[in-house]
Amino acid sequence: MEKIIAMCGIVCSDCGAYIATQKDDDAKRAEVAKNWSEMFESDIKPDDINCDGCTTVGGRHFKYCSMCEIRACGEKMGIVNCAYCEEYICERLEGFFKMAPEAKVVLDGIRANP
Repeated sequence: MEKIIAMCGIVCSDCGAYIATQKDDDAKRAEVAKNWSEMFESDIKPDDINCDGCTTVGGRHFKYCSMCEIRACGEKMGIVNCAYCEEYICERLEGFFKMAPEAKVVLDGIRANP
């Protein structure tokens, strides 16, 4: 499977929502919804778990993607992901990296090996 990197550095192709969607696996959707509901103290339903990857144009996206400031900024800048941004690391990413330090490792790796 091709590795898909979101604007923020999350590896979409390793994400449970992406995997459940690509395999059309309702049991995986239910598992991801349960885990994310607990993790984010939210009410996420299995039907919410449909995503073709952050950078997919015209595809299905998890509902949060429509309000993600990092994704919106990257699309506006016309970049593949934030590793290619002249303003890397911006304030938005700094806050995000506190929650997802592995995303910074991914983007730093891309910047080191363009």
